[in-house]
Amino acid sequence: MLEAFFTSIPAMILTTGLLVGLSGALLGCFLILRGAAMLTDAISHAIVLGIITVWMLTGHLHGPVQLAGAVVTGLITVALTQLVHRTRLVQMDAAIGLVFPAMFALGVLLINLNARNLHLDVDAVLLGEIAFVWIDTMPVLGQPVPVATLALAVVFAINLTFVSLFWKELKLASFDPALATALGFAPGLIFYALLALTSVTAVASFEAVGAILFIAFVITPPATAFLLTRRLAPMVLIAAALSALSCVTGYALAQHWDVNIGAMMAAMTGVFFTLALVLSPQDGLITRRLRAGQNQRRIDSLTLILHLAAHEGSAHAATENSRAALVSHLGWPEKRARAALRRALDDGLIRRSLDAGADQPSLHLTEAGRARAQSQMRFFSADAK
Repeated sequence: MLEAFFTSIPAMILTTGLLVGLSGALLGCFLILRGAAMLTDAISHAIVLGIITVWMLTGHLHGPVQLAGAVVTGLITVALTQLVHRTRLVQMDAAIGLVFPAMFALGVLLINLNARNLHLDVDAVLLGEIAFVWIDTMPVLGQPVPVATLALAVVFAINLTFVSLFWKELKLASFDPALATALGFAPGLIFYALLALTSVTAVASFEAVGAILFIAFVITPPATAFLLTRRLAPMVLIAAALSALSCVTGYALAQHWDVNIGAMMAAMTGVFFTLALVLSPQDGLITRRLRAGQNQRRIDSLTLILHLAAHEGSAHAATENSRAALVSHLGWPEKRARAALRRALDDGLIRRSLDAGADQPSLHLTEAGRARAQSQMRFFSADAK
């Protein structure tokens, strides 16, 4: 059973994708909440400079030394970005855009100048090829396990342990850094630890799936989960579930259409984000449109009763307290006037009566409508003062 699992190419591809997705979702939720999601992109590109620098100094292309170099490069990227931002001459997004392209470009130049024959391809770092993850294996308990899958399993365990041990500190530092500082939780240190793990995860991911898929998993599922809930624990669980679903559906569609597996997995994260953006019951575009319509009808109903109250008992009341006046005097379309009347009638704020000799019903405030109008006018008067 175990041997069949580790020798199954689809199982290894899916397992690798799931490990990247779950690792990214764990860290990405906190980065999203801190407004630092795009630092993931910066780190993922800047580690190219760390990889080539460590190779030039030590000759190592893999192993803990390479991992440490990439982590240091990621933290330097963040430090330089914050240094530029603290000058207050540019915004954070501009600072990120200034720092990481420079470091990435320097890494590419060093590769071209010093490592032309080295097995280090920039496209492979960025795009990867998860379909070939099963080729490079090492024996574990007598079973051939893909090296990338094993590395990602270790990284996922580290990320899960970190989030579990420092859940309270991460939560407080994400929502209220000032309070975290006051309580002695060192949110800055926690943030840099989070970014260090992001660098480690990026290094572990890029050989198997490439930086692009890693960035997609770190940012998109957590951002999608944020559209669906404002509670941290459900957000992390939803992000993890969306990452897993993106892996499974992405792999199935890639097999069906014979396209790049990693790209299709990344595309599915975007598909689920789009669905949440449109259909989310809390902040979806449809919900917002319906809410905006309800607010507009509420405002129109209030405008109607204020209009009637302003002319109540006046010489122009006969002409102003009609639906025609709403169209001609307020400039409302007929459909909008009917909707405002319907809401005010349903709320018991107005009543209609057909006066003798009149062509259409007259509109009159009820006691509730008059009280609402007077209350609103007192509010406007107090607000003006």
